[in-house]
Amino acid sequence: MAASSRRLLTAGAVAAAVLTACTSVEPSPAPPTATPVRSISETPSPTPNLTRADADGCPVTQPTTAPPEMRERLFGSGSAHGNDDLWVGGLGEDGIMAIDERSVDTDGSIGTKLGWWRNVPGSVLISGRRLDSPAPPASGEGSDGYGNLGFQASGVHFPTEGCWEITGSIGESELTFVTFVFVQANS
Repeated sequence: MAASSRRLLTAGAVAAAVLTACTSVEPSPAPPTATPVRSISETPSPTPNLTRADADGCPVTQPTTAPPEMRERLFGSGSAHGNDDLWVGGLGEDGIMAIDERSVDTDGSIGTKLGWWRNVPGSVLISGRRLDSPAPPASGEGSDGYGNLGFQASGVHFPTEGCWEITGSIGESELTFVTFVFVQANS
């Protein structure tokens, strides 16, 4: 037998032995699968617990029919409440704030915006307490960039749904109102 033929036979025998060894070994178990990470859009929103009907026991502040110039200053808000120093718009129909479920944070807290009109100089600070159940306080403040008087947007943070007494203040000037906050599911 020629040397080249012996080398081919030897190489073939080695290849066959390797293939036999590979197929006779039990396969290693598949690595454990990782739990898929959910994107923010896939994270389920907390299920709303309260409804508009639950507001019956809450002494909500009924929005006033703001004078035409105040409605204009609050960008057409018909659900406003105010005094000589401060007005707030965006209190919702009948003083009840139905908040879109997309405004609920992962911890169940609720964020929303209110518009304020300031006849006194300064930035609005917002505080609040839940009237119908124990809860951490509500909080918020006016956004920068609106000057010292006139309109000022604010962000308000409600730790839970429920009946809330909210106070906006600038120095000695205050405006207090009661609102019922609940999360409205998207249809």
